Amino acid sequence: MFESLFSGDRRLFDELRRMEQQMDEMFGRWPWPAGIRSTARGAYPPINVGATADGVDIYLFAAGLEPKTVDISVQQNLLTVSGSRQLPAKEGVDYYRQERYSGEFRRVITLPDDVDPDRVEARYRNGVLQITVKRREAAKPRRIEVK
Repeated sequence: MFESLFSGDRRLFDELRRMEQQMDEMFGRWPWPAGIRSTARGAYPPINVGATADGVDIYLFAAGLEPKTVDISVQQNLLTVSGSRQLPAKEGVDYYRQERYSGEFRRVITLPDDVDPDRVEARYRNGVLQITVKRREAAKPRRIEVK
């Protein structure tokens, strides 16, 4: 049934690619993700941010990243993570869909006011960059005894 679509002739895919480009030119790219597990265009690497009484944990999912290419900085409650990831390109290959990000990236995360910018730790393991920012001691909850 689909033999004619996928035979050596790539005219169908070329035509679909041309139509997609024309639609993007007319209407612009769709700014929202295509599905529940998708991320918005330009939102690489995807992140999770969680908070505890001790601090804030940020997880960046970036498989294949070289830790030496990552720059992490904190300034006025803004955590900035930037770097690059280069993927090997194969010569003579036409990609019909390529979802792995390659190139430079930059993510900025707003931190709560009570974090300590001098107490930041970062580790990269198994494709996940974990950044922990501890809270100031004065901001941590403490128990007050009633007499």
